[in-house]
Amino acid sequence: MKLKRLPIGDSDFKTVIEDNAYYIDKSMLIKEIITGGRVILITRPRRFGKTLNISMLEYFFKNDEDNKHLFENLKIYEEKEIIEKHLNKYPVIYLTFKDLKAA
Repeated sequence: MKLKRLPIGDSDFKTVIEDNAYYIDKSMLIKEIITGGRVILITRPRRFGKTLNISMLEYFFKNDEDNKHLFENLKIYEEKEIIEKHLNKYPVIYLTFKDLKAA
């Protein structure tokens, strides 16, 4: 039996899912964003998965590849209307400053 690895320091959603690493399902954040207000502020302390969550959003919405397989075992996949209307339907610009070091 192969043990799952802990994705320590891994902030790419696709890598975490495809490598079958441990992942705490936060996919309902997608529903909160879709059904939420006009302005959304995501605040979390350091090391609480902000970059991983933004990466999840990128793979959910971006339309340049089919990422359905990444979400099939997550809670958001039960939301059929959201899946049909929004999964891989939008162009996405993804920027991260995670690895930026101040001089």
